[in-house]
Amino acid sequence: MSLRDRKRERTRQALVDAATELFEQRGYEATTVADIAAAAEIGTRTFFSYFATKEDVLFPQGDARVAAVLDAIAARGPDDGPADVLLRALRQTAQDSDDLVSPLAALRLRLIQTVPAVRGRGLQLQLDAQREIARHLADAFGDRLDAVGAAALTGAFVGAITGALQVLLEDPERPGDPAALQAAVRRATDFVFAPWLGHAERA
Repeated sequence: MSLRDRKRERTRQALVDAATELFEQRGYEATTVADIAAAAEIGTRTFFSYFATKEDVLFPQGDARVAAVLDAIAARGPDDGPADVLLRALRQTAQDSDDLVSPLAALRLRLIQTVPAVRGRGLQLQLDAQREIARHLADAFGDRLDAVGAAALTGAFVGAITGALQVLLEDPERPGDPAALQAAVRRATDFVFAPWLGHAERA
């Protein structure tokens, strides 16, 4: 990345870190965008060049995960099936970021369950992501999937990850080590999708 891009990424991460701390300390409703911006030492107007809403701070890696799936679809091999590329994208995002198993992920889950605005935004982002991924799957695997099948497979993929994370992040007895949590998610999704994997992915 260029120096400018690195600076933007540091500012973006500072906003996420500040929001996470304030939401934990004060509660979501009691924290304003101005509070988050001040804690990150930037202006309130600058906040909106990084995130459109306060809710969006809780979903900082959503676009990156969708991009990883689309990249995996585009880079598919001749022996890859739809499930292969979806699971490969999950592994790549796990290597690139621990967002799905971080303290922010646990906070995000709690707020989705208790704050209607966060739940609504999370659902909208999830539906938008599923629609885009399913469209690319149907285009790439038109000989195997129609639009309905691609939507069903994408929904099963997202549902498997969401269901596994909900149990993992809510279990007080489970260690919070990101690597262990990512491994548990991978085992769960591999199990769910085993019947649909190609020979190369099973080997």
